Formats: sequence, structure tokens, C-alpha cells
Amino acid sequence: MIIETTSGWEDYELLDSGDGRKLEKFGKFVLDRPDPQIMWQKRLGPEVWTKADAVFEKSSEDNGSWVKKTVIPEKWEMKYQDLTFWLKLTPFKHTGVFPEQSQHWNWLKNLLQKREGQSKVLNLFAYTGISSLISAANGAFVTHVDASSQSITWAKENQLKSVLGAKPIRWILDDAIKFINREIKRGNKYDGIIMDPPVYGHGPHGERWDFKHDFPELVKICKSLLSDKPLFLLISAYATTDSALTIGNVIDDVTKDLGGKIDCGELAIKEKGSDRLLSAGIFGRWSNSL
Repeated sequence: MIIETTSGWEDYELLDSGDGRKLEKFGKFVLDRPDPQIMWQKRLGPEVWTKADAVFEKSSEDNGSWVKKTVIPEKWEMKYQDLTFWLKLTPFKHTGVFPEQSQHWNWLKNLLQKREGQSKVLNLFAYTGISSLISAANGAFVTHVDASSQSITWAKENQLKSVLGAKPIRWILDDAIKFINREIKRGNKYDGIIMDPPVYGHGPHGERWDFKHDFPELVKICKSLLSDKPLFLLISAYATTDSALTIGNVIDDVTKDLGGKIDCGELAIKEKGSDRLLSAGIFGRWSNSL
């Protein structure tokens, strides 16, 4: 299945894509970024593309860098429905938000609002925390885990920016697998688990992560953290050669005795003024019958 990101955003637009690049509006600013999967031609002319406020330029000597064409602050705000959060130009061409994830945020909101009582949600590889904020804003007690202290600081700033400072979020700087193994020993349980694992990565103490090697075991271990009446499991992945069916099959391994429903597929962003879709990652998710 393909889930399109076409609604809910007032501050984001995919303006065009082509020739290995994508042109996007993030809040007040238009950014021109590379995307190696884009092999088709641009629809819009250079008179549009040259008006970008910043361009991420690749280099053979390093990972590339942003070139600002106008004055862009160190951070600026962006909104999605009731949330407000900070964006920044990072050294790895990202901005702190993945707009295609908005369809997952809506899915989470719907599930949590239907659940009676307070749900416990674990967010692994949680980055700047928008899924954590969505969960907390809709009644969940959230445990937010990331191996980057900078990402956790950013997520805390987003919590304050969205005026959710009173909502219960536990911030954990740790390697995901080490943390969940300790949680199992402590007997802690969660009603929902979110994860967005990278292809490769390192924990705060040099722990190595390899998606192909570690992902199946991580999902298997996570089953031991699910409560007696679990609500969901949500997994997103980027820049991997594996398919959405792979993620769906791994989820099926750990949920087939729980009932419920599995969806898997691609997240896609629709271009403004066009029917063309840009693939933005793969996902698999399981939800229990309510």
C-alpha cells in the first residue's frame, strides 16, 4: 500500500522534484536538497528553483553542506495541527522533521484517543520527538529513547514549543537494544512501541547498529515489552534496500498470536500542483482490534 502525505500540513509543501533533487517549503523557507532516487525530470523551471533559500550541495570530499542564499536563522518554527516545533539545517541535509510521517501521527492519534485510560508508549530512535509529542498530547505516558544527546535536547525544546511541558515524557539517552533489555529485566511493559531505526548507527558509548543484522532481533525482543493488551507497533525505515514486505513479515513473526491487523507499504509525498508522488520511506505497523 502507498500512504500519501497530502493533507494536514499548512507549513510544508513538496514544490517539485527531478534530476536527483527535491524542492520543498518548510515553514518560511524553501530548500533544495539531493535525493538519489529521483531519476525523472523537473516540472518547474530554473526561475523557481533558483529562488530556494538554501541549497544542500554534495561534495566528493565530504558529506556535503548547506549553502544559504538568504538569511536563515539557526532555527525556525513549523506547525502541524496543534503542534509547533523547531527546524534546523543539519549537516546531513535533514531539518528535524520528516513530513511524510504525518500520516503515522494521525494514525497514532486515532488509536490513542480510542483507548480508555493512559497508554504507555515507547519511542525508540526517537530523534526530535514529534511522535513522542503526538503520543503525549493524546494521553500517553511516553518513554523517548535516542542515542544522541543533541537530538534529545532538540526534542525537549519541541516539547516546550508545543506547550506540552506538563505532559509525561521520560527522556532516555541510551542504545536502544541495551535499554530494552534492561526494561525487560525491570518488568516494564508498554502498550505501544514506535521505532525508526537507521541503516547504520552508533550508540552513545560506541555501540554499533546494523539494520540487516540487528533489526529482526530488536523486534523480537520488543515483544517481551508489550503489555497484556497491546495497542500498536509502528516501524519506519529509510535508505534501506529491504522492502516494506520485509518489515511486515518481521512484524508478523512477533504478532501472529496477538490478532489485530498489519499494514505495510511506502510513505509518499504528493507534489504541489501534480499527481506525481515521491517515495519517502517504507513502513510496517500492527494495531490491535479496539
